[in-house]
Order: sequence, then structure tokens, then C-alpha cells
Amino acid sequence: MIRELARMNVPRRAVQTTAAASGGFYLCLYGFGQPVAALYALFAPVALGPLSSIAGAGRQRAGVILRALPFGLLLVALGTTLAASTWTAVAGMLVVGFLLGFSPIAGPRSAGAAPGLQLFYILACFPPYAPQTLPARLFGAGLGVLLLAACSAVLLPGVPERTYRACLADALEAATAAARGRGSVESIRERGDRLRLSKVAPGERPTGPGRKDRALAQAGSATRRLLEGLAELSVPAWRGGASKPDAACDVLLSRIADTCASAAGALRAGTSVPSAAPLEAATEGIQDQRIHRAAPQQPDLTVLRKQSAVLELAAAAWVAVTALGIAERGRSAPSAWGDLFYYANLPAHRLWARRVAGNLTRRSVWFQNAARVALGLAAARLVAGSLDLAHGFWVLLAVLTLGRTTVGATWGAIRRALVGTLSGAAAAGTLLLLLGPHTDVYAALLVPTMLVAFTLGPSLGIAYAQGLFTFLVAVVFAQVASVNWRLSEVRLLDVVTGSVIGLLCGLLAWPAGGHREVRRAMAELLHACGTLVPPTVGLLTSPRPSRSSLPTVPVLRRLRLAEAAYAQYRNEPPVDEDGTSTDWHAVLIVAHQTLQGTHRLLRFDLPAAGVRGHEEGHAAVRRERGAAPDGVRPVPTEPGYGIPLPVLVDLDVWLTSIGRRLDRIAASIPTRPV
Repeated sequence: MIRELARMNVPRRAVQTTAAASGGFYLCLYGFGQPVAALYALFAPVALGPLSSIAGAGRQRAGVILRALPFGLLLVALGTTLAASTWTAVAGMLVVGFLLGFSPIAGPRSAGAAPGLQLFYILACFPPYAPQTLPARLFGAGLGVLLLAACSAVLLPGVPERTYRACLADALEAATAAARGRGSVESIRERGDRLRLSKVAPGERPTGPGRKDRALAQAGSATRRLLEGLAELSVPAWRGGASKPDAACDVLLSRIADTCASAAGALRAGTSVPSAAPLEAATEGIQDQRIHRAAPQQPDLTVLRKQSAVLELAAAAWVAVTALGIAERGRSAPSAWGDLFYYANLPAHRLWARRVAGNLTRRSVWFQNAARVALGLAAARLVAGSLDLAHGFWVLLAVLTLGRTTVGATWGAIRRALVGTLSGAAAAGTLLLLLGPHTDVYAALLVPTMLVAFTLGPSLGIAYAQGLFTFLVAVVFAQVASVNWRLSEVRLLDVVTGSVIGLLCGLLAWPAGGHREVRRAMAELLHACGTLVPPTVGLLTSPRPSRSSLPTVPVLRRLRLAEAAYAQYRNEPPVDEDGTSTDWHAVLIVAHQTLQGTHRLLRFDLPAAGVRGHEEGHAAVRRERGAAPDGVRPVPTEPGYGIPLPVLVDLDVWLTSIGRRLDRIAASIPTRPV
């Protein structure tokens, strides 16, 4: 669905880019007689248009373009200044390339504009060293960006993308219906599946480091867990036994439904999300009754297990609604839930520092991509400057546009690009031979050539894109300076040079991309999650439990790295021949379930002040030691030491659920490494 919408946006954005680029080019070249300004007025919209992936529609996209303008002008000034020598230009390219390549850690908006901003520096850092042309360069670049922003907002603005809040509202409404006994298992799971980031428009994915994005992402994960649990609860034979009516479960499900309905309504109306305090109070009251009620002679473990499952659902709903409150108006997080909402009370600069520090590691795919791009562009600038290649910025453009996260994908892109460039160079050379210096004909060809290149290139693939862009370059430069058919030869040579450099960088720097990194990141995430289980069990079964929170922040950091690796992995071509692959997304769900379960158990099962005597629960455990039903393993106890049976059931339900998910993950792993 997301790819279909992207293809539908191609013609609209092609019209916007063509109008902005040709308008600025014609005005500067034929109106003001400024060829330098004309080139920058043309390439600025191209950089932030087809060469970028700025998401959104209309004013939303225009806002991102305008916010990128100051950075673009700064890069033009920096490139013009550092063009004094090859080595200063290379050093600048190394720094700029890394910073812009690393910028996706700031969220999808920054990630979309970063490739285009690279071109502002690339175009300005090449000889001739002409600082006197800086005003013309800045004027042309600024004019082109402003025209693109205006065209994006006014000319065929398109339909705004569906926000993540709207997706959450849909999911919460589905949870409301499911909690009230409506909806099939398939429809409930399908609604939860829509909250996966791969199903959300790129510009609306809450992946930024700020409080709002972190809270929305947490609300989405908790809502998915809620819907999956409701789907499991709606299975007729619930977890191996017939579902029995229970008043406590009915009351709590009703509270869950009311809470989700209120939150969904607030998201629809744009009002403040109501507090989830009533749901928390109901959950705490029911759990308190379960633990303090005297155990019957024959405890009904089926009912206890169902109650435990519903309590887990209530905790998921509470986390989702509380996170939405933090996202909407910065509501402080309850201290009773430890560091589950660690981000809520931290200032913005500390959240940014956490994101940057967490990704300044060679295990981060964002760090890997930034290093790969920076080294490739710096090497390309060094080669182009040392060999004094004419139009050397095409070498860097080839590295920028043809580089991929795996060496195999890079080689595939280069092969297709070379075929397209060769065809485009032949067509452009023929055109230059036939028309000669007739600039009026080239001026007439500019708009239709742009429109065709920016429409068919993204739609038909990289071969067509490179071929049509090569032809367009000839049409543009034939109006700016005296050229001949050898311009096509130069273009082909530069693309080949850039392709070789890009391929070597891909071969030497993390050639496997996300395919290898996702395995390592997921393994480290599971190991970090595993370290939370023993202390959680120890606190719940200790005669003198403490109220200290568990160290979950390292798990959250591993989770973020794993999510980034998974996102890149899903965008890469599969490497397994039979089409099977490990269910990595299930690993992420296990991590969320572990974190939420840890906090829920310590919040509602740990006594408020030390351990209380629960001899009735201890007696029930001892009675069940001979015949443990449905996976409940009674814990050996010493005289005078009792653990309430509901606590053991809660632990069993939590661990059993995680174990089942891990079994499914293990079954999905191919016999040979992916």
C-alpha cells in the first residue's frame, strides 16, 4: 500500500519539480543573464525533489523544504570556501557526508532531505575556486528552493498522508470492540498489524528522538500488544481450556473498552487524552483481591490464568493511554512504573544526546551507512580533484545515488545504471551533433525533457532514471556553455568512476548491510531481555522484596538499535533463495512484552511493604505440587514462606507466553544462516 501511494505521487512531484527548476533556470539565465545562478536554481529543486525522499503532501512537504533551506545555503557557502584546494574540499566532504548520512537518527523528515542536501555541498566544492560567485550561487539556490516549496504547497498538493495518531485511533477503536466481545480474531490481528511502521507512511513514522515521537512509538507498541492479547482471549478454547465466565474479568474488560474508547475519541477530536487513572485503580483493586483473598480448597487455575491475561491487557491499555497523554501534552510519567517512561521527564537535549550516543557505535546501521557514504564521497572527491576530471561532481553524484546498503544491491544498481547512462549518452551525443549551438531549441526541450525524466525515471527504475538524467544534463549545459558531443563521453566516464568507487566502498565497509547486523542486534536484544527475567522472578518470590526498579534503559537502547537494523533489513533484497527468513519482527514483540510484563508484575504483584503472610496461597501451592495443571509448576517452599498463588499464575502466564513466541521464532530460523 505504501509503495502504491509512492508511485501515485511520482507524476505530481515531477510536475512540481519541473515547474520550480525550469522557472528558476529560465529567470536567472534568460531574465538576469546569470548562468551560475541559473545552474543552482535548477539543481536545488532537483536535489530536494527527485534526489530526496521528502514525505508528505502540500504544506507539510513545503515546510520540510523550507526548513532545509538554511542548511542548503550554509553548505553552498562551505563548499565554495573549501574549494580552494582538493584536500580542504575532501576534508569538508568527509565531515558533511557523515553528518548528513547520520541525520536519519533525527527521524524520517531529516532522513528524507539528507541526500538532497549532500548535493548542495557537492556542487559548490568543485573547481573553479570562485568565491566571487558566492552571491549568485546563494541567490540561485535560495530561489530554486523557494519555488519548489511554493509549487509543493500550491501546485497539485495532493492528499495528506494518514497520521500515526489516526492509525492509533483506529486500533484503539478496534480494541474497544474486541474488549466488548465484537470482532473476529483475524480482524483484530489485522488492525494491530497496521501499526507496524512498515505499514505507516514514511513521513508519519514516530522514530525521532524527541518526547512526542518516543511516546507515540510506545503507545503503538502497547496497543499492538493489547490487540494481540484480545485476539488470543477471543479464541473459543482459551489456552487449552474452556473459557469460564468471571465477574472480575468482565469488569476489567469493560474498563479497558471505556478507556480505549475515550482515548480514540480524543485522538479523533484533537482534544486531550483522558487520564488512565480509573483503569489503573480498577486493575490494582482486582489484583489486590486476587492476592489477599483466601485460596479455595480447589483453586480454579483456568479462571486465575484468564484473570492474569486480562490484567496484562489492562496494563497494556494503561501504558498506551498514558504514553498518549505524554505525547499530547507532556504529562509527567508515574514514578511507580519505574523507567518504563524514562523519557517523559528528561529535557529535549538529553533525549537527543541519548539518541546520538546510542548510535555512535559500529553496531548501529545508521553509523554504518553514514561512514560508508562519507568515505565514498570523500574518496570520489579526492579522485575527481586529483585527476582533474571535467564535471567531476557527477562522480560524487554517482556514488550518492548508486550506493546501497549491501554490496550485492550496489552491484545490481551499478549494472543497470551503466546501461542506462550509456543509452542516455548516445542519445545526448546524437542530439548535440544534430542541433549544434541552437540554444533556443534546447530551451524548448528543457521542460518536456524534465517532465519525462522525473516521471518515468522513478517509475521504471534506475536504468531509465540514469539514461534520462544524462540526456537532461546535456540539454541544460548546452544552454549555459558551449558544448559538443564529448559532454556525453565525460558524463559516462564520471559515472563509471563513481560506480567503481561506490562498489569498492560497499565491498570494504559492511558489505552485508542489515542482513548480518539484524542477527547480531536481535541476539543482543534477546540477551538483554533475558537479564530482566531472573531479577523479576527473584523480587516476586523474595521474602523481603525491594521496591527498586530494574535497569530497563539498556534494553530500550538495544531495542532501538534492533528496530533500526530491522527497518534497513526489510528495505534490502532477500538473500535466501527459498524465500524463507527468520521472523525478526516477533523478536521485537518479545522485547516489548518482556519490558511491559516486568513492570506490570512489579507494579501489581509486589507487596507494598515487605512480604505479607499468605499461608493460604502457600497451602494451595503445596496441594498442587503433585498435579500441576497446564504448565503451572509449583515452587518449592520452606515452612512459613508462602507465595500467593495468583503471583505464581501471573509469572507462569508471562513466561509461558514469551516462551511460546520464542519457540515460534526458533521454528522460523532457516537451517542455514540468512
